[in-house]
Amino acid sequence: MIHPAHPHVAWRKSSYSGHTGGDCVEVGWLTERTTGVRDSKNPTGPVLSFTARSWQAFVATVRDGGLQAPR
Repeated sequence: MIHPAHPHVAWRKSSYSGHTGGDCVEVGWLTERTTGVRDSKNPTGPVLSFTARSWQAFVATVRDGGLQAPR
């Protein structure tokens, strides 16, 4: 799906989102230097944007186990 505010963005669903329609996050590159993140259940809703450096730091933190989902 394409976000109306960002018509040229190709959104990718997280591989960790599962196939049951639960909590789903999509990522799209808004510009060369900006990554967007949105809720796939609300594709016309808000989009969080991150600089390339911020996005890389976030992904590294998650990969290293620095952020855990609530149980």
